[in-house]
Amino acid sequence: MDAQVVLTHPLDPLSLSEIAHAVALLKDQQALSETVRFPIIRLEEPTKVDLAAFRNGANLPRLAFLLAMDVTTGEANEAIVDLRSGKVLGFVRLPLDQAPYGQPPVMLEEFMRIEDAVKSDPRWVAAVKKRGITDDDIPLIQIDPFSSGYFGREFEKGRRIVRAVSYWREDPRDNGYAHPIEGVVAVVDLISNTVVDLVDDEEVIPVPRKKRNYGREAFPETRNDVKPLHIVQPDGPSFHVDGWKVEWQNWSFRVGFTPREGLVLHELGIADEGRVRPVIFRASVTEMVVPYADPTANHYWKSAFDAGEYGLGRLANSLELGCDCLGQIHYFDVPSADDLGQPVVMKNAICMHEEDYGILWKHYEFRNDIFEVRRSRRLVISFFATVGNYDYGFYWYLYQDGTIQLEAKLTGIIQTAAVAPGETYQWGGMVDDNLGGPTHQHFFNARLHMDVDGGGNTVTEHEFVPRPWGEDNPYGNVFDTTTRPLKRELDSPAVANGETGRYWKISNPNVTNSVGKAPGYKLSVMPSPLMLAQPGSTVAQRGGFAKKHIWVTAFNAAEKYASGDYPNVHAGGDGLPKYVQQNRPIENADLVLWHSFGHTHVCKPEDFPIMPVEYAGFTLKPNGFFSANIAMNLPAEKNAHSRDNRDPAGEGDPNHSCCHPTVASSNFS
Repeated sequence: MDAQVVLTHPLDPLSLSEIAHAVALLKDQQALSETVRFPIIRLEEPTKVDLAAFRNGANLPRLAFLLAMDVTTGEANEAIVDLRSGKVLGFVRLPLDQAPYGQPPVMLEEFMRIEDAVKSDPRWVAAVKKRGITDDDIPLIQIDPFSSGYFGREFEKGRRIVRAVSYWREDPRDNGYAHPIEGVVAVVDLISNTVVDLVDDEEVIPVPRKKRNYGREAFPETRNDVKPLHIVQPDGPSFHVDGWKVEWQNWSFRVGFTPREGLVLHELGIADEGRVRPVIFRASVTEMVVPYADPTANHYWKSAFDAGEYGLGRLANSLELGCDCLGQIHYFDVPSADDLGQPVVMKNAICMHEEDYGILWKHYEFRNDIFEVRRSRRLVISFFATVGNYDYGFYWYLYQDGTIQLEAKLTGIIQTAAVAPGETYQWGGMVDDNLGGPTHQHFFNARLHMDVDGGGNTVTEHEFVPRPWGEDNPYGNVFDTTTRPLKRELDSPAVANGETGRYWKISNPNVTNSVGKAPGYKLSVMPSPLMLAQPGSTVAQRGGFAKKHIWVTAFNAAEKYASGDYPNVHAGGDGLPKYVQQNRPIENADLVLWHSFGHTHVCKPEDFPIMPVEYAGFTLKPNGFFSANIAMNLPAEKNAHSRDNRDPAGEGDPNHSCCHPTVASSNFS
């Protein structure tokens, strides 16, 4: 065993020393030049089968995946390095010059170079001067590089490009998005570091100059009626952390993190009757896409795949105690690598804490004066990523009754468009004078490698339908629940339906529960709009996963991402629509459930200058998984820090507890 490798759990993220060792081995054995960069370095994770062997005493290899790209030629290779043997097991060149193309994600190093390339191009200088920009303005112009999309043009095919739009600023702290320079778009080749195409619209729209800043200096007078709200856990939190493993309220799981997905939950299970019962083997958000509904020059091509084209994990925030996370916090520092492959620590990248969530269960029986109420507590595991103008939070919640929830929080700054004086923006909403916000959609895709009670799983689709009048429905009040088993992959693509309450159940047909059925979990989704772009559009071809809410595939270790491996400047047709065409059997199988969800955003004045959080997500609830409500044994504890505001002493009634009510009335209503 190589001295650089410390024995660890097979699912733990690569350590700093392992990252450095993997890069050194690859550079040495493949004689990589100094111009090679590393957009992705991550653990090559073991499978369910591998982990079963590990639990039985097998020694697993410790593998690192590295994506190596030469910034002078654009050549990119995928490598697998065995850290224990010290050998490079694979080094495969990506066919980036062949249709349907695709590129490695954009790196931070490249972002830094793009501004110089744009501002040194005389065509761009001439174009912005048409719009009232002076030579003195140019140093402070904000250049926003944006993943380019794909439209079949020659400068897109097999090329490593971004499109760049510009914003006027008078001061470095100005909110540039209040001042878009409309009608000017530069296409930058990241290998030659030159502008290879420039759009300069014939219509010249003045740059909006009204300041809409959001730094705290812009709001010197703040509210004075916000009283302190403290989250206090005098005995500490209820969770236990051992390295990357967490245990809380019968739940157990391992924390992971990748450059593309960010936060990953591994081996999520819950203790029941003396044993840990698996629920999900691996859970993460693998992709996003944000298509815009404005056909004009600055916007029609915008459709960022924030995970695949940039990397949610690489853009994770360092979370701030008392601001991003409130209460008794456990932070996970994440080992990572910069573009050069040098190991770095992402401080406070993951936040974990408990929070109160209201009533979990309650009943008052007036006949015998039994009153019982228990408050709900949930464990929150979260991270935030800033991708250009938008900020996204991803919050996994675990509940004491066995419920699992994912909530995406959307905030940040909207994309903006300059509007000519006296005109109304027709592709979205006006947010201020001469300033519009394009209508757009945000789509996320969660990949859930299911493992309900271990072994094979089956997904069934259910709906509520009214039963026709008849002898078995003489009063017309009966309705039924339909069941449709998904036998093969092409049975699975589906759309949510709020009218029929369509839901999906993941069960284990090899196990029988307390009432003679297969134990399972129910997936409840939001029936939100799917991608509204036309099916033949390039964004629909590239982001096909967002055309359905539900997909189910047979597990394949190579099928990791909803959009495919490299959506950047990709012509489309990869990812989930391609995976399911294999039409593999998925009944009583090792399966992956993929859920697309999101938010359709028509911009409004209240979204500017910073958008209040919007929410999207889904819930997994036990459905025949347990024999009863597993939260019945929670203690009937009253919160001693709660106070009745009418009681000047703030003590409340010392004889009152959560099992002895003060009843206002026992009459039925």
